[in-house]
Amino acid sequence: MPRQRLAWWKAVELCAAFGVLAGALLAGWLRSPPEPRAPARASSPPATVALVEGFVGEAVCAPCHPREAAAWAGSHHQRAMQPVNEAAVLGDFSDARFTHAGVSSTLVRRAGAYVMHTDGPDGALHDYEVEYTLGVAPLQQYLVGFPGGRLQSPEIAWDSRPAAAGGQRWFHLYPGERIGPTDPLHWTGATENWNSMCADCHSTAVRKSWSAQTGTYATRFAEVSVSCEACHGPGAQHVAWASGSSDRRPASHGLSIALDERAGVSWPRDPATHRPARSRPRSSEREIEMCARCHARRGLVHEDVVHGQPAGDDYRIALLDDELYHPDGQIKGEVYEYGSFVQSRMCAEGVTCSDCHEPHGAGLRAPGNGLCLQCHEPAYATPRHHFHREGSPGAQCVDCHMPSTTYMVVDPRRDHSLRVPRPDLSVTLGVPNPCTGCHANRSADWAARTVEAWYGHAPSGFQQFAGALAAGTHGAPGAQRLLAALIADRSQPAIARASAIARLERWRTPATIAAVRGALGDASSLVRRAAVHALADADPSTRAPLISPRLDDAVRAVRLEAAAAMAGVPPGAVPAASRDALDRATTELAAALALNGDRPEAHLSLAALDAKQGVADRAEVELKRALSIDPAFAPAAVNLADLYRPQGRDAAAESILRAALARSSQAPSLWHALGLVLVREHRLPEAIAALGAAARLGPDDPRYGYVYAVALHDAGRPRDALRELSRVLGRHPYDRDSLAAGVAFHRAAGDRRSALRCAEQLAALDPEDPEVMAAVTELRGQTGRR
Repeated sequence: MPRQRLAWWKAVELCAAFGVLAGALLAGWLRSPPEPRAPARASSPPATVALVEGFVGEAVCAPCHPREAAAWAGSHHQRAMQPVNEAAVLGDFSDARFTHAGVSSTLVRRAGAYVMHTDGPDGALHDYEVEYTLGVAPLQQYLVGFPGGRLQSPEIAWDSRPAAAGGQRWFHLYPGERIGPTDPLHWTGATENWNSMCADCHSTAVRKSWSAQTGTYATRFAEVSVSCEACHGPGAQHVAWASGSSDRRPASHGLSIALDERAGVSWPRDPATHRPARSRPRSSEREIEMCARCHARRGLVHEDVVHGQPAGDDYRIALLDDELYHPDGQIKGEVYEYGSFVQSRMCAEGVTCSDCHEPHGAGLRAPGNGLCLQCHEPAYATPRHHFHREGSPGAQCVDCHMPSTTYMVVDPRRDHSLRVPRPDLSVTLGVPNPCTGCHANRSADWAARTVEAWYGHAPSGFQQFAGALAAGTHGAPGAQRLLAALIADRSQPAIARASAIARLERWRTPATIAAVRGALGDASSLVRRAAVHALADADPSTRAPLISPRLDDAVRAVRLEAAAAMAGVPPGAVPAASRDALDRATTELAAALALNGDRPEAHLSLAALDAKQGVADRAEVELKRALSIDPAFAPAAVNLADLYRPQGRDAAAESILRAALARSSQAPSLWHALGLVLVREHRLPEAIAALGAAARLGPDDPRYGYVYAVALHDAGRPRDALRELSRVLGRHPYDRDSLAAGVAFHRAAGDRRSALRCAEQLAALDPEDPEVMAAVTELRGQTGRR
């Protein structure tokens, strides 16, 4: 499995965009060896119910709601996190042995405790007592205590599937890899820390309580599991209403959110089209937004959740980024369900999560195809529609419309975009399709022809954004026009339109700025947030009047984006009517990043803001803080090296980069930055070696190969340079820098025909660029072509 953040990890999405000042970090704990005592324990366990205001606990709810409590008992929500006891622990701790990448661990019961004898932050074996379980099926992880209120999750997990399915065994979450103590993914580091990476979704009303001054946590929660109030909100006022002890008799029954969008709703089928339609339009997305708080790829920006408010008030939801989704929106990284579901026709037509899922027991409303046949006509479950033998996998609705991808080695997750299978897009864009997912020995061409023959036409479906997003990713001819059209097409999912804006950022033409400007007032907060981000690097006179109105946006994530985008705008350029709003949004931004001050990304983002404001010394402090938390955090090392460049501090930059490479030798960005430092130091052979390593390790980024080719050419190796450019353009045919280098290098070699081919490709990408068109005209004249 590729190296990626696995399992329950929720990316700190906000940190890609903005940052705030957090106090001094005492982060040496991350890599210091534990004291030679056994077993290791947390300095203090997380506190519970009474310390979170307004929450009363499941034991208070259950007597009045016995049916719901019975369904919840034993569910994945109820067992999301549990204190250690014999009923909770599923793994084999009977002196079991597990060896991975040369590390032999022992899982044992000792004096009533569950102990993992495994490698610690110093690389040596130590005893660690398990204090909590995390999850239940198809795998279970374990949490052990570290000093400073930390709970850490070892990468040794228990496969809880039946033995007949390959389960009932210990396994490693990174099979085939050696995750040593200096590796950023080692279980004792920040990546596998419960307080910041898991707690928010595995317990109820979590308060992380990170202290920047002491470098410790005092994390608390209302309940250890995902309980009633995780979804329904704090129950104290509801209890007062139910007991009659409150003078107020609110229509909400004392609850802060009404999860009643399904009440009285049916899905009759139109007699003419046979398509189901909601008996009345869904007027809100309360339930979907509630579920999104945990079932979305997102980053926390505010933890005092007010139930019933948009998810964007507390989280920065990920868009359809290339590393997370395929260009047609199918799942790629571990993104959970929300980002997929909001792409679907089902969501657009008014379906909510609980139309399919019973929320208390977390099971399905009906088994097999019966789930879909709640609304769709029975003919869809016959060979006339699916063209497969009854009872076969291909006859199951979900296998075609919700194909699964396996994460965490053993955990298949279904794609909730509920899309029409499009093997034709596999042919043109290389995306997966469920047909060849099952028929692995057949081609996408075969699947596309077969599907078209079955139905008498090429498939289409609801999602119509794949071509535009793919063109935007690759910078293909016509990409700007396609993206602008998608942004304006309100029939398409908002998350796709927001993702189009993100891809349009690379172009800053009057037409693209106009497309983004029009999205600033969109009904979707995802679209508004993306539009603000896209304008953040425009000159202050352009961005200040456009972004200022969003400082008072109804959704916090948009306000934070606007506050970050206004960094570096001279005070005199801020509209007078927006100055108070800027102060308020900046304060919110400060709180958001302080909340995430235990993560290196927060300090990277603050450094970026400081750099925008021209405060290099503060930016340096924040980048060093990021590296103190995670010495292998490549973006901080790269940015620090770049910060040193105009100061002439190349020796310091080299030292920073080599220290990071000692911990993360496979990071192409570190090799690339080191190569640039060595070029400036006129150490060309070493620089070429480093730049070559970056190109080899990072083939998905054309910049690495392009810079390597330029270095080779400058070193008097034109053939090698052209060979590298050919490799880059074979993978990235629309990379403008590489095409421009191809024109220059082929010209220098006297190969005008090859230079012309590169120039014509550039002209197809930028037909209005006068320099490109002049080069084409000149080369055509020299080669005798018209």
